[in-house]
Amino acid sequence: MLVIPAIDLKDGQCVRLRQGRMEESTVFSDDPIKMAGHWAQQGAKRLHIVDLNGAFAGTPVNAEIVTSIVNAYPDLPVQIGGGIRCLESAKFYVDAGVSFVIIGTAAVKNPELVKEACVSFPGKIIVGLDAIEGKVATEGWADISEISVITLVQKFCGLGVSAVIYTDISRDGMMEGNNVEATVELACQSTIPVIASGGISNLTDIIALQAVAKTKTGAGIIGAITGRAIYEGALSLAEAQLYCDN
Repeated sequence: MLVIPAIDLKDGQCVRLRQGRMEESTVFSDDPIKMAGHWAQQGAKRLHIVDLNGAFAGTPVNAEIVTSIVNAYPDLPVQIGGGIRCLESAKFYVDAGVSFVIIGTAAVKNPELVKEACVSFPGKIIVGLDAIEGKVATEGWADISEISVITLVQKFCGLGVSAVIYTDISRDGMMEGNNVEATVELACQSTIPVIASGGISNLTDIIALQAVAKTKTGAGIIGAITGRAIYEGALSLAEAQLYCDN
């Protein structure tokens, strides 16, 4: 299982939000490129980058920084989300060398885009679904729909989606532990591998997810994204990845 450090970009800085609220952000670095290098040195095997400004604007805003990170660390796979709502935006990032493009809001509002993207960029499309009480949230978590995560994911099965990132917004940035139960349920109900996100606070959460990952339940849990925990020192990225490698 991959332990994937998150770099959330807001106004050119590396920040973390609480429950997706832009007004509740903590700045951890004003040099995201240097931060990417730090996580690379700590043994990261993939980076999770989110253009928060782009998520709310509906179009990429911090693309220049993302490109700079990819160019600085060409051997480190990057998955990027935030504001990718058309094939042109996906193509820009793929051409820039990004390994995986995350389609979030557009996957809910324009599911056909996911199908088209999987055909155009095979093996490079991830669907990012954020939820509160199992219901999908969109527009940078500003709007809550009536669509269940499991129902939506099942519509994407068979299209060639590489993975689904599942984030429980109520846990995100709160350091209260990942919603392992909901993540496992999604993995059981899907033929698409799942990446857990939201609330991972310490090694105990990683151990719980890794235990499920090893059972290969359903399509399986292939990764866990962590943000605030590694920035505040509650979780050692190097220790967590080493645990998952053994």
